[in-house]
Amino acid sequence: MTDLLSPKQQYDRLELLYRLSQTFNSSLDLTEVLNRVIDEVIAKLHAERGFIMLIEPDGSQTFRVARGLDQQTIDKPQSQVSQSVVRQVALEGKPILTSDAQTDSRFNMRESIMLLGLRSVLCVPLKLKDKIMGVVYADNRFEAGIFTQADLELLSAITSIAAIAIENARLYNLAVEKGRLLRELQMAREIQTSFLPDHIPQVQGWQFAARWEPAREVAGDYYDFIPLDPDHLGLVIADVTDKGAAAALFMVFTNSIIRASVTSALSPAESIVKANRLISSKSTNAMFVSLVYIRLNTESGEAVCVNAGHNPPIFYNHQQDALQRLYPNGMVLGIDPESPFTQRTLHLNPGDLMLLYTDGLIDAINERQEDFGLARVEQILFQHRHASAGEILARLDEALFHHIGSTTPVDDVTLLLVKRA
Repeated sequence: MTDLLSPKQQYDRLELLYRLSQTFNSSLDLTEVLNRVIDEVIAKLHAERGFIMLIEPDGSQTFRVARGLDQQTIDKPQSQVSQSVVRQVALEGKPILTSDAQTDSRFNMRESIMLLGLRSVLCVPLKLKDKIMGVVYADNRFEAGIFTQADLELLSAITSIAAIAIENARLYNLAVEKGRLLRELQMAREIQTSFLPDHIPQVQGWQFAARWEPAREVAGDYYDFIPLDPDHLGLVIADVTDKGAAAALFMVFTNSIIRASVTSALSPAESIVKANRLISSKSTNAMFVSLVYIRLNTESGEAVCVNAGHNPPIFYNHQQDALQRLYPNGMVLGIDPESPFTQRTLHLNPGDLMLLYTDGLIDAINERQEDFGLARVEQILFQHRHASAGEILARLDEALFHHIGSTTPVDDVTLLLVKRA
């Protein structure tokens, strides 16, 4: 026992632990730290083999290092140790020491011990405060009685300082990985942003405004202005189902397909039929796109609209001083390659305007779980109907900001507004 050690032995042990602490903490590379720990354990205990099992964040158990006296890696470590001993120590947090597992009554029913021919076994929990991080396991298949109570106490002391070094290395690795992912997401956002229009069209007698606010680093929403010919401009707003990187990639794909499909030679409905066939041929994992495409004649004010399962655009008719919702006349893109699409035609006269939006606007919730709602959008739109396109979107932004408050946005918000001056 430790209290029976002579003063010199106690001093030597403290000196050893201090040196090991410096050795373990001299690196923040998790693999290197684990290898250093197990090599020291094998050397100090004169063990034949040593293993370290870590409990991963998801609760799974992984043998992260397995080495022998020659510091060579042991293949398939999970099949080289007594899994029952490892599980028991990881679960209960109590060490196990046996001088001869072959004759120890505690293990006479453990088939793995018999098959592996294990004799001396020492397994100690790897703990940081009250948290069990894993286990350190050492054994010898040829000699019985090589591990003592003093070895158990020494290994327990070693694992106490090793746990700190391992946790520091693990946290550092997580921070590095998080930084790498963040940089990749920032790059992805920059790339995605480059697919959005780099300027708002300037057309005599017309006002355009747009907003794109991802809920995360990247988005599944997008808008576009597509010049078709001197008198026609294509307006697009789209929302890819799902969130995150997969939706963002599919958004870029959809953007390219739409731009390649819409032309002055085809009607808007024919253009979307063509785009849907191409998108459906590549759509996987039940990913689809809702979309509104409008071909606007900037000379006459004619707007030919196809709504593929998207939120209804809001049309303000200045002459009637009234709002109208333009409901979908086709299903979303990416499900049925033969889906038909129809189009509707209306005219934007001076004073008329139209708002396209994604559901992140109307579904935005506040702390009381209340939706921003379409009725509120229409109220703001009608209240500021005589303002410029940019001012109208600014009022919507302001109202949405006050509604959300400190609540984290759950969906992307994209807006596109066209007004005939």
